[in-house]
Amino acid sequence: MEKAADNCGFFYSSSSLIIFVEPNCVGSHSWKNPVFTWYDSFLKYLIFDYFNNTFTTLKNSSIKMSQTVLELKDVSIFQGDSMVLSEVNIEMKKGDFVYLIGKTGSGKSSFMKTLYGDLELSKGEGHVVDFDLRTLKEKDIPFLRRKLGIVFQDFKLLPDRTVNGNLEFVLKATGWKDKNKIKERVEKVLDKVAMKTKGFKFPHELSGGEQQRIAIARALLNDPELILADEPTGNLDPQTSIEVMEVLREINKNGNTILMATHDYALLLRYPSKTLKCDENKVFEVVQRKGN
Repeated sequence: MEKAADNCGFFYSSSSLIIFVEPNCVGSHSWKNPVFTWYDSFLKYLIFDYFNNTFTTLKNSSIKMSQTVLELKDVSIFQGDSMVLSEVNIEMKKGDFVYLIGKTGSGKSSFMKTLYGDLELSKGEGHVVDFDLRTLKEKDIPFLRRKLGIVFQDFKLLPDRTVNGNLEFVLKATGWKDKNKIKERVEKVLDKVAMKTKGFKFPHELSGGEQQRIAIARALLNDPELILADEPTGNLDPQTSIEVMEVLREINKNGNTILMATHDYALLLRYPSKTLKCDENKVFEVVQRKGN
């Protein structure tokens, strides 16, 4: 899959290459100074809006945020010509914490990809953080993703940069320029995940749980209206999974909206919340049985 900006500014390939250029190239219809190459799929959803000087204008012209952050009506989700999910009807309000469960291959990943614009929505109605998924254009995808925070199972931290370097890179890539504000923001999100003293360390010097905390901090950098956590405890041992869940729950208590895909049913029992299940091409709410 390849995408390019209408007015010069970015190109990416899902296979291996990401290129972004200086903001002053907008409108020049020329490629200039490729400054970064990386193989990781995480960056492709983040890097695009670095080039665009008009972000503030576009952001300010968007519809005022409502209490509903996600709404799908009679949606069908496709992978190529194959229908993965059908008749999906979901609504999430600001401040919700919702689990998404289901067996491998049941459509959880396709569901998530549709929400952040990696899969096109061609049937039904879908709105995510005030973006219409049916009319979403490629040039709008960076601005959708700027309002989302994504936490991956395998962390996707840059191995050649410190924790601070990882977070600073994201902020600069999404338009932050003031060094003092960048430093303040990095310290603030690290403090939220109890990792403020780890900023000088490299990813390989951290445990799996610590790396996931950094990934959560990264997702919080731009004050996302919705956090999509895709199997965030999938690579962690049970005790570390609980610690990461405590971080996510605390973030949710502070007002962040979270949709979390998981296979870890023990966490659902320990931290009960609204639960959606993907099964037999459908998505439906399940109710946990309470013990007598």
